[in-house]
Amino acid sequence: MDILDKARERGQENQLPYAGAVTPSEAYALLQTNPNVKLVDVRTNAERDWVGRVAIPEDQHAAVQWSTYPGGVPNPAFMDELAQTADKNQILLFLCRSGVRSRHAAKLATENGYPHCFDILEGFEGDKDADGHRKSVGGWCKAGLPWVGA
Repeated sequence: MDILDKARERGQENQLPYAGAVTPSEAYALLQTNPNVKLVDVRTNAERDWVGRVAIPEDQHAAVQWSTYPGGVPNPAFMDELAQTADKNQILLFLCRSGVRSRHAAKLATENGYPHCFDILEGFEGDKDADGHRKSVGGWCKAGLPWVGA
């Protein structure tokens, strides 16, 4: 079974309102093997600037804020901005800090005609550890995948 089949199976098992879900390592493998796959980072610009961002080819990366900084107000232009950077037939992998906003983004994109939306489980930083710090319990960074920043 290939990565996308496994991701779609996760989606069906969990009755997800989008195509499916991938682990960070699976997301990276898809990006390496298929140049048409795009990672959509839905964190705020501040998060990408101050915390870090994935290190993948620019043409496979999109930054579309789910909410804005400061204030955390929902981005009213989310779908318009997504349309400017992604084709409706592309495989889209949505990423946020810990896997919450990315699920909402994948659902909204699916509802707006993007049939190949996948959530990246665990997000960029993963959950907090016992000391309240991130990047050590799950996520893109913990998986040892390429990233740059703080």
